[in-house]
Parts: sequence; C-alpha cells; structure tokens
Amino acid sequence: MNKNESKYFNTAVKMDKALIELLDKKDFEYITIKEICEKAGVNRSTFYLHYENTSDLLQEVTQYITDGFLSYFSSGQKRINFDFDNCKLKELLFVTPEYILPYLTYIKENQKIFRTSIRNLGSMKFDAVYEKLFRYIFDPILKRFSFTESERRYTMKFYLTGITAIVAEWIENDCTDSVEAITQVILKCTLGKIDADKNGLFN
Repeated sequence: MNKNESKYFNTAVKMDKALIELLDKKDFEYITIKEICEKAGVNRSTFYLHYENTSDLLQEVTQYITDGFLSYFSSGQKRINFDFDNCKLKELLFVTPEYILPYLTYIKENQKIFRTSIRNLGSMKFDAVYEKLFRYIFDPILKRFSFTESERRYTMKFYLTGITAIVAEWIENDCTDSVEAITQVILKCTLGKIDADKNGLFN
C-alpha cells in the first residue's frame, strides 16, 4: 500500500467509525454529511472524494463490520468449501463451537458496533448480505440435508432469527455472560441438548 492508498484508507476508516458512532444516537435518515465530517475530523470535499452520498458510506460500513468479523476466524475457517454436492456432511455443519466462539468473541469486543447494527438492520443493508449468503451457501447446504426447496428459507430464517435474538439479549446485558456460556445456549437452542451432548459439543 503506497502513501496515497494508506491515507485514503485511514480517512475511510475515520468516516466509517464516525457513522457507527452517530448511528448509536439517531436513525440513519437523520444523519447529515456535516455531522459525519465533524465527527471524523474531515471536510466536506474529502467526503465527496470518497462517496456520492451517505448511502454509499453506509454500504462501506456494512463491509467494514463484515471484514472485522471475518478477521476473527482462522484461514482454514474462512475457506468455505463450495463443492457442496460432494463434500462430507460434517464439513457443512457451521453451528459448532469452532465457528460460534470467534463470532461471539468479535461481538463482545465490539459491542458498540453490534448494538448499532441490531438497531439499524434495515438501514445497514444486512438483508442484502443475508440474501447472498442464503443463495450461495445456506440453500445448497440445506439441500444436502434433504430440506425441500420450500422448507429451506423458513429453516434458515428460524436459525438466524433465533441466534440474532440470543445475541441481542446478550448485548442488552452488556455481554456479562461468558462467550462460552452463550455458545452453549446457541448450541442447545439450535441442535437440542441431547444431540449436542451426543456429538460432544459441550465437552
């Protein structure tokens, strides 16, 4: 990364963080470019060098949060095997401590960001992220587990809504329960205690 690229990146991060802080106080629709610039310590001309409007910045913030989340996983976990039709079924299980622990660790260390994202799910375009994940990952995985086409979207909504509700409650309580404790709650709710015990997920 050369000097100009580094400067551009640092300025973008400042504006990402500024918008996240502002979202913690008010709805996206009421946030102005002036407020973002003042919070980030940049002028309006710098903002327009990077973005056309606040919606452009919001899309970048969503990516910023996603990239930060992925950084908590090992390189092996980041590599999703897209050969869904031929890999072993156990390779398609993502509701395991291996994946949940890094997810919850990132949330606990970035509570402000996630508190903001939960309050602004619609504005932050996470529905578009979900659609992409469903189409390219969740749908073919559920197909391998013999869910019918009509069942798959309902099933995935059930899992995601349930896990999101658990995380939201955890954040509301300032993440006072341990990451390990919340991991067990998620596993028990999604897999059932008997199946989770049988597979040694609590050992």
